[in-house]
Amino acid sequence: MKPVVSGRPDWAVGTCIGREWSRSVLTDRVRAAIRHRVDLVEFDPVSEAVRDDIRVLITGWGTPPLTGDVLDRLPALELVLHAAGSVRGIVTGAVWARGVRVSTAASANAVSVADFTYAQVHLSLKNVWRLALDARAAGGPVPRTGVRGVDGATIGLVGLGHIGRLVARRLAEHDLRVLAYDPFARPDEAAGLGVELAGLPAVIGGSDVLTLHAPHNDATHHMISTAELDLMPPHSTLLNTARGGLVDHDALVEFLTRRRDVFAVLDVTEPEELPAGHPLFRLGNALVTPHIAGSLGTDEARLGDLAAAELVRFLEGDPLEHEVNEDRLALSA
Repeated sequence: MKPVVSGRPDWAVGTCIGREWSRSVLTDRVRAAIRHRVDLVEFDPVSEAVRDDIRVLITGWGTPPLTGDVLDRLPALELVLHAAGSVRGIVTGAVWARGVRVSTAASANAVSVADFTYAQVHLSLKNVWRLALDARAAGGPVPRTGVRGVDGATIGLVGLGHIGRLVARRLAEHDLRVLAYDPFARPDEAAGLGVELAGLPAVIGGSDVLTLHAPHNDATHHMISTAELDLMPPHSTLLNTARGGLVDHDALVEFLTRRRDVFAVLDVTEPEELPAGHPLFRLGNALVTPHIAGSLGTDEARLGDLAAAELVRFLEGDPLEHEVNEDRLALSA
């Protein structure tokens, strides 16, 4: 059925974002904008009866997987608008099997991750975290040592997807060399970003800061383990804002204990959260943050804005700008 082009639709948009995020992502302003065009209703995917009036479902953090049982209660569903990052946690095979289209606000979330990464690159090259932790441990001032500086540094990107490209664009503003490992990246695209493609060992071994932006799947699970960590140059930094499973944490603890000159900044871990007392919380050359790189606080509203804009395109019969398919999903973070 072709989306309504004019007039008010006789169907509804459902939303089933978790309570913690339902108002910060779908703000009053966004809700009003949607209701101006089409009815907006709450949908409980666990206990709701059949809703044959919902053709579009807005999902996000806190939405359970869209299994066959859930979809049975949404027989008219045509489109899922995911107002968060990756759709991997909610999109099941049943979604694709029933021909339901999927769009994600991952590109809006990527902006926050790229900004966080960009900031951490600068802080790492200034040796900020090590000096701060050393001062805390000493209970007083420490020598101003280990400051590499930004100009002339080499940054390594593992993954040149949406976030990796955003990071590369931010880094292009500085006198930096950027290396990248991504077996799916096109050489012309990398060249346009000012990025040099290389094999993983060369990227790891040549980078003052190595930052991870790859998807986590069978092929990338623990892609950074003992052999790879041993390639890291003296006084370099490992930064992970992607997925904890990319890094073998047992190997990382052993490596950081042995190589005190290397620092690790981990915004994602395996498992997430790490148990209390984990060695990474105690090491003087590691910093663990609680998965804050993505959209949080007021940044969450941009996810709802993107979903609302995508809904307008659907209503007008225009192509969606952020649609994903099953094949593309396998390559996303």
